[in-house]
Amino acid sequence: MIKSETKIRVRYGETDQMGYAYYGVYAQYYEVGRVEAMRLLGFSYKDVEERGIIMPVVDYTISYKKPAFYDDEITIVTTLKEIPTGVKIVFDYECYNSKNELLNIGKVTLVCINKNTNKMCKLPQWFIDAMHAFF
Repeated sequence: MIKSETKIRVRYGETDQMGYAYYGVYAQYYEVGRVEAMRLLGFSYKDVEERGIIMPVVDYTISYKKPAFYDDEITIVTTLKEIPTGVKIVFDYECYNSKNELLNIGKVTLVCINKNTNKMCKLPQWFIDAMHAFF
């Protein structure tokens, strides 16, 4: 299992009229967590794209438990629970505030697309090999 923790501070522009972190901003927070989790594997998302793979999101789910507020420091825990065997890769998320209270849980599914052909492809072997060090 690959587990990464990323801290983000809620900015004023990310809050709604109630002072809560706007619900839609969590997709961006999850992306930050996902990119940092990939860095644990030894490469950046930019590296993946330069190697000819793009990974669009095809599914995004979230369940909200508690709000985050302006200037709260939140921790995004990003987890890869299994090594993908096909074209999809699934990231699981948990967000916590500084009191370690669970704010939300989510899941994002991406697919691998060959940048040159624009067709789905299996996750490259070099990506899978990097994951094996954690499983």
